[in-house]
Formats: sequence, structure tokens, C-alpha cells
Amino acid sequence: MSHTIESRLQALGLSLPDVAAPRGQFKPFTIAGDLLYLSGKGAPLREVGGAVPKVGAEVSVETARGHARELALYLLAVTRQALGDLERVRQVVKVFGMVNATPDFCQHTEVVDACSELLVQVLGERGEHARSAIGVGSLPRGFAVEIEAIIQFE
Repeated sequence: MSHTIESRLQALGLSLPDVAAPRGQFKPFTIAGDLLYLSGKGAPLREVGGAVPKVGAEVSVETARGHARELALYLLAVTRQALGDLERVRQVVKVFGMVNATPDFCQHTEVVDACSELLVQVLGERGEHARSAIGVGSLPRGFAVEIEAIIQFE
């Protein structure tokens, strides 16, 4: 059996989503030297006219962790688009996660951990990274969670 990143994804029953065009004047990624900077991606979109979801109120920690896991897959999809092959990933350097939370919410790291856990499951040691997880009062388009990353590649 092959031990490629793509085979690990398949063994885990995971597939990468399609990469959407940005909704604004920015790129989904940019490359500087051997570093790939992935723009922040948020999940989920709120319903038009609906309440802005707040983790710690309308959104549970487990639901927010599910969003963070989905975002990890999306970041991998953008990485594959940028590099052509996930095997070119040398190291996930940094992950930065923002959680749209109530003022008294304190489990930001537990939410963003789901992204970190998936990156390590899929990439092994190459997925281990430095990380920040913060709470914010709002996120674009009513996202409950937004995550960006920096990846070193060969």
C-alpha cells in the first residue's frame, strides 16, 4: 500500500472540496520563496437575514470543531491547487484560527484543535505546526470559524 498523502486521505474516508473563487480582491494563496500563504477561509455561511452564529451560544463547541475540520480539508485543497501535489508540502509552519464567539467563551483552542488534528492525521509530522487561536466579536459573512495557514514546500 502506498503511503502518500492522497492515500492517507482515502484511507481516512476524506475527500478535498473544490476551491471556490475568492469573493473580493484577493487570492486564495500567494507564494513567497518556499512559503505558501493561504488566505483565511470561513465556515459556515449564515443564512441571509438570520442571526450571526456565535460559538458558545447558537453554535456548540462540537459543531464549531466540525467547521474547523472542514476548513482543514479546504486548506489542503488550496494547497494542492497551489503546489500541484500535496507531496510537495515540507511543513505546515503556522495555523491561525479565529472563532466568532460570545464574550465569555474560553474554548477557542479546542475548536481550532480540530483543524490541527486533521492536518497531523493527513500529513503526519509535516502537519505539526505553531498555532494561534483567538476569539473575535465578528467574522466576515457571519462565519463561526475562520482559519488561515502558512506552509513551507519543496
